[in-house]
Amino acid sequence: MKTIFAQSVAGRTGVLSEKPEKNAAQMLPASLLRKQPPRLPELSELDVVRHFTRLSQRNYSVDSHFYPLGSCTMKYNPKFTEYVAALSGFSEAHPLLPQLSGGAAHAQGALQCIWEMEQWLCEISGMAASTLQPMAGANGEFTGVKLIAAYHQDKGNKKTKVICPDSAHGTNPASAVLAGYEVVNIASKDGMIDPEVLEAALTDEVAAVMMTCPNTLGLFEKHLTRIVEKLRRVDALLYYDGANMNAIMGKMRVGDVGFDVVHWNLHKTLGTPHGGGGPGSGPVGVSERLVPYLPVPRVEKGKDGLFTLNGAYPKSIGQIAPFYGNFGVMLKALAYVLRLGGEGLKRVSEYAVLNANYLRACLGDVLEIPYDRICAHEFVASAPGELHALDIAKGLLDKGYHAPTIYFPLIVKECIMIEPTETESKETLDAFIAALREVVAQGKSDPDALHAAPVRLPVRRLDETQAARSMVLTDDMG
Repeated sequence: MKTIFAQSVAGRTGVLSEKPEKNAAQMLPASLLRKQPPRLPELSELDVVRHFTRLSQRNYSVDSHFYPLGSCTMKYNPKFTEYVAALSGFSEAHPLLPQLSGGAAHAQGALQCIWEMEQWLCEISGMAASTLQPMAGANGEFTGVKLIAAYHQDKGNKKTKVICPDSAHGTNPASAVLAGYEVVNIASKDGMIDPEVLEAALTDEVAAVMMTCPNTLGLFEKHLTRIVEKLRRVDALLYYDGANMNAIMGKMRVGDVGFDVVHWNLHKTLGTPHGGGGPGSGPVGVSERLVPYLPVPRVEKGKDGLFTLNGAYPKSIGQIAPFYGNFGVMLKALAYVLRLGGEGLKRVSEYAVLNANYLRACLGDVLEIPYDRICAHEFVASAPGELHALDIAKGLLDKGYHAPTIYFPLIVKECIMIEPTETESKETLDAFIAALREVVAQGKSDPDALHAAPVRLPVRRLDETQAARSMVLTDDMG
């Protein structure tokens, strides 16, 4: 049989002969050859399949479970976008192709997708231009602050400070410091930026205010008009942290209300996979006065309809990431936007806000809600009585749920931040409500039992205090 098979495939294109013409020693230098054969496990296909299937069943993913993670927007990712990104014309294109001589002619489809995604982001956000280069939300924040710095430097403004309210995302001050600014923190009043508190901190040295809207308390900043007016007096810019864009798509264009810079989280807002360290994508949109400073190269559409790369922008901050950004994530986001359209994107925000308010209303008698009014796509609560947010989160793990975000934002005592997103059904939300109620009831009746949670998972609860005090730092993973 072996002889017949060998004869049947002999000479076919793409089929290797049974024995290579040259052995490894003839093709490779001695320094690359093994002295002994590798110690590889002898396993059947069935053993391998079962091993990885069991591993996948132990994994927690949005395809199998509900993530109520506040601020993270862990929505379900539609599978058709994966198909689009995997098309061979996209997935097999070399990233350097558009830069080669004549290469742009062979990458028109990819360049057109980049250009169209930038146009869609501008349309949704109300900005004049966008860049897809930043590889994650934090990278987008850094890019946005660098654009602000370039603007002030070009005008000769002596700006040294960036204002970050205590209701903004935690990465905002980090991005400002990385870009060379001193951070000024201002306190919220009734959960929002107080224009009078802002004005007291606003000097000629302030380059920008970084704002999350709706903020991390799930509240929409209602003083935007007054804030913008005050910033314009000292030529300070307004930065929009787009991590909470899921609440306002199709409802408000941030460029129309006075924001100068916005970063997106395509891996959150526009339905692409999120978590596990990536892949992310943090495009940045800018108002007209910041366009000259955008990263290069920029994709441009000529009068002949052809797309080219242009790096001839002398005021540009340069290249912020390799190539043109995380291309695969951008493709999924573009497919998502085109599939939903304007009305669909509006419904995303409507259902996200509806689901969050449903949870808030149904849990108001078992959790303490410090800002118990209509929220946006997420809300914050405090653990009731003597209970701790950590214990409630661990108890939910035993119920089969990923824990909500806890202890953030820091301005809420024993904070539990919950965001259901628009993709979860009422049945899922009702089951989560029942589980959380049971956990709180257990904590009140038998606190010690809740302190030990989780008890149903393969990994038991760690002693966080002991782990912090006796930290073992070593490269030896054995």
